[in-house]
Amino acid sequence: GRVLQIGQTRAVLAVRQKQVPQTGCAGERLERFDDGHRLPAVPLGDLVMVKSFIGINMPVHELLQAALEVPNLVCMIEVHAINMTHATIEVMRVRELAEWLGATFEGDGEKEILDVAPLETAGASDLSFVGNQKAAKQAEASAAGAIIVPGEFPEGSGRTLIRAAVPRTAFARAIGRLRPSPQAAAGIHPTAVVAADAEIGPGVSIGPGCAVGRRVVIGEGSVLHANVTIYDDVDIGRGAILHSGCVIGADGFGFVMEQDRYQKFPQVGRVEIGDDVEIGANTCVDRAALGVTSIGEGTKIDNMVHIGHNCRVGKHVVIAAQTGFSGGVVIEDYAVVGGQVGIGDKARVESRAVLGSGCGVLTSKIVRAGQVVWGTPARPLRQYLEQLASLGRLPEMWRTLADLKRRVARMEADGEGKP
Repeated sequence: GRVLQIGQTRAVLAVRQKQVPQTGCAGERLERFDDGHRLPAVPLGDLVMVKSFIGINMPVHELLQAALEVPNLVCMIEVHAINMTHATIEVMRVRELAEWLGATFEGDGEKEILDVAPLETAGASDLSFVGNQKAAKQAEASAAGAIIVPGEFPEGSGRTLIRAAVPRTAFARAIGRLRPSPQAAAGIHPTAVVAADAEIGPGVSIGPGCAVGRRVVIGEGSVLHANVTIYDDVDIGRGAILHSGCVIGADGFGFVMEQDRYQKFPQVGRVEIGDDVEIGANTCVDRAALGVTSIGEGTKIDNMVHIGHNCRVGKHVVIAAQTGFSGGVVIEDYAVVGGQVGIGDKARVESRAVLGSGCGVLTSKIVRAGQVVWGTPARPLRQYLEQLASLGRLPEMWRTLADLKRRVARMEADGEGKP
């Protein structure tokens, strides 16, 4: 594929396309940013594209299509921006992308793919994917230039397709290739406050407004986005990502009653977070009262999750948003916890169990390995669905019961009237 170097911005306020005549443009720097930065020199005929973490006011595929339709012009973008970084865009042919994914293709293998997009908005230079039956129907009307589909997708559609065993996974890999995430700049932002005895590994990025306490260890390549707070005595492994506003190591919720007043139970434990853990925005992981609150390697935690004191979360666990764990909860490896789940004190969720969204696990309950549970109190999915179906029939059952009561009452009245 062709690699185009672009100026990439962290915040874009205004974007517009300009058509520039061929004469006098070759090798020149094309545009000035408000902070004095300029776009790199661009050879004639190449494409300059600006992408933003926040967004631009023109869909990428429309911008590119407009540029491709104008011969002998450089596509120039005027950008008012801050925090310019440098990035690359890779343009790949369908056959190259399929080979890189270890998949097969059919259709136009020479078609160039410039970006990724959902089926409903994708254009002729975009890649999309079919992940379920509903998406398969949407694919028929999609304008996507190429679509990643499962092996059983019908043949003979005339579309350019890439067949993959798991389309969603293949599409995720393609996103990483076509739209690579810019690497966070290593270093400590001037507005961050870091304790003198904190150990900061090589390549760590600590964003604006962060606070890092005493005796904290942050492993190589980890990223703390803006306004992350790390209390004292926290260990964070390599390659961890902590999103804005998350708080690691705050006191656990521990109090004892004495003479009709609550007294604080000192929270003197630690927090340990493993390698490659990702923790979402505004999530809180409390320190242990005694001992350790731990998050295992590769675990992914969504936004606004609460992990109570002395919890032990295993490796490669997934926890969705607005979930709360009470103190002492154990989540074993590869478990999946849906959104808005509540788990009581000292409950245990064994390896590869699945907790459906909104379910409640009672105090000291054990969810067995591989079990799928739903509802409150959490129970096996089949049982939950049966009970849900029974609840749906209650109004009809109530009407039937009322009718039977009326019939019995009439029969009893008729029987009393006979000699």
